[in-house]
Amino acid sequence: MNALRKQIDKIKPAFSKGGRFSALESVFDGFETFLFVPNTTSKRRGAHVHDAIDSKRTMSVVIFALLPALLFGMYNVGLQHNIAVGIEASFWSTFFYGFLSVLPQLIVSYAVGLGIEFIIAQMKHEEIQEGFLVTGILIPMIIPVETPLWMIAVATAFAVIFAKEVFGGTGYNVFNVALITRAFLFFSYPAAMSGDSVWVRLGSTFGLGGEGKVVDGFTGATPLGQIAAAKGMLPDIHNTLGGPLTDWDAFLGFLPGSVGEVSTLAILIGAVILIYTGIASYKIMVSGVVGVWAMAAVFNAIGATPAMQVSALHHLIYGGFAFGIVFMATDPVTAARTETGKWFYGFFIGVMVVFIRVLNAGYAEGMMLAILLMNTFAPLIDYIVVERNTQKRLKRLSAKAQN
Repeated sequence: MNALRKQIDKIKPAFSKGGRFSALESVFDGFETFLFVPNTTSKRRGAHVHDAIDSKRTMSVVIFALLPALLFGMYNVGLQHNIAVGIEASFWSTFFYGFLSVLPQLIVSYAVGLGIEFIIAQMKHEEIQEGFLVTGILIPMIIPVETPLWMIAVATAFAVIFAKEVFGGTGYNVFNVALITRAFLFFSYPAAMSGDSVWVRLGSTFGLGGEGKVVDGFTGATPLGQIAAAKGMLPDIHNTLGGPLTDWDAFLGFLPGSVGEVSTLAILIGAVILIYTGIASYKIMVSGVVGVWAMAAVFNAIGATPAMQVSALHHLIYGGFAFGIVFMATDPVTAARTETGKWFYGFFIGVMVVFIRVLNAGYAEGMMLAILLMNTFAPLIDYIVVERNTQKRLKRLSAKAQN
């Protein structure tokens, strides 16, 4: 590491102001601070907390927590493909099929998003903001595996520019950038983001996989899609080949869906990492689950439609709730920041996701809209909590003064 540090220091003047490559100063700074913890501290007067972990290290922990869901999702992409086209393959062949299917999406997401941030940082003569390190990996994890790359590029550019940079960059955005990317795709290209044909990749990938001829009985419908299409009574949820889908299979993630959202078990591993390291708030996660159970209980008592009959457990293991409540609802920038406010914020996300799933037949999933809606109300929740605490303290001071 000392040799690398000396080499970086040696070439640094060429990228500094007045140097030969000064036009790439922000890019070099981003690379340097990714390799080494910055040794600069705040010059302003006042109380500051100095910590060994900076934003880049925080983002790195989040990426590490995302890896179980990402890696399993890649394997599941290959597995669902094998089932659909009726071929048997080894574990590694199955995994590499999924890996090579998702890799181009990751490359496009990072290339477009980081490219825009590099350009804007250089134009403004500022440091490169590190928020996209997580956003870049989140985007491919919450969209169908069959989403065209050009759509991902357009949606990512839109989200980075209009949901982040116009607000001032990392730390100032009102809405979760990855979810804005998905929302842009959903409302601009609905055919590519919904239906039964977008969740399972049928064609070959870099020479791996079958030829796209599906076996008899194949269906790519997700559990929530099956429920939304049901009439009368709640249907028996089936797997890719039409057989029964057990709760255990759904929990493990052997079902069609977005790459990172299928395995609740892998997501829970990431949740433990985030909570243990103090990166994410357990209050938002726990209250979100409580909100789902409360709203599901209300609809179960009514039971007028198949969607109303879905249990709270199935709301938790189907669709994107688990992934959203762990990795996106806990975003420290767009979530509520007061400790009391986090309980209300998470609870209302849980309530809204069930509310949207049950009452909006045209949109089987509800997590994206639930989080974006609560992103809007997060500042109001914090304001109410702060005002309430202020009033309580004023009352205590008034009571002491009277005594």
